Amino acid sequence: MHLSRPARVALRVAACLGFAVVYVPLALVLLNSFSTDRSASWPPDGLTLHWWSVAWDNAGARSALWVSVKAGLGATAVAVVLGTLIAFAVARHRFFGRDTVSFVVVLPIALPGIVTGIALNSAFSTVLEPLGIGLGMFTVVVGHATFCIVVVFNNVVARLRRTSGSYEEAAMDLGAHTFRAFVDVTFPMVRSSLLAGALLAFALSFDEIVVTTFTAGPGVETLPIWIFNNMTRPQQAPVVNVLAAVLVLLSVIPIYIAQRLSADTAASSRV
Repeated sequence: MHLSRPARVALRVAACLGFAVVYVPLALVLLNSFSTDRSASWPPDGLTLHWWSVAWDNAGARSALWVSVKAGLGATAVAVVLGTLIAFAVARHRFFGRDTVSFVVVLPIALPGIVTGIALNSAFSTVLEPLGIGLGMFTVVVGHATFCIVVVFNNVVARLRRTSGSYEEAAMDLGAHTFRAFVDVTFPMVRSSLLAGALLAFALSFDEIVVTTFTAGPGVETLPIWIFNNMTRPQQAPVVNVLAAVLVLLSVIPIYIAQRLSADTAASSRV
């Protein structure tokens, strides 16, 4: 599509404004984490690494970081297993209600987080508490897995739909059983998509706060919840800026790797 020069300029200006709205606040958080001032003053009086060492020595912050990592790894593991199995069922088999299954799997990512959190809290209270299982790490992992499954499913099913099932059929015609055909043929084809989905699932779980609030229970505090609980305390403001910067960086890394993997997968599928 050919655009006039004024239209191209207008689109570029609009794009720059949009990126500025998103990324300038993030850059300010990162800069404030190095500021010598306890308040978010502008411009900063100077730069220092002092608050990073203070944040590292904060036992509550370190504990919250570890809780977030454990919850993310647990939710990612569940999402990889269930999301991959559902993707293979939808992409490789025909059965009644297949489209309905796809819709039900994808729906949680579109629901408001507060609705999902309230529903899960009610379900856990009704089903698990009579069995002696209260809100804790287990319920956080289950809650996060409900929306992490979506990204794994979408990545794997997209790759499978671009890959003919004749490869597995040829392997089995040559004597390979189902598991051997999966290991030698299918898994190498979906490996990058699966890894990309797992990285995105971990990133989603790591910075989730709304669903976590309803499923964590007492004694389970993830890093986003710790930041939210301490951001109004003046003495903790510099530490909150540091942890917010860490949260951004730890979320960017898996998303960037997943984007690169998805781009490489798309390029290889066109070859």
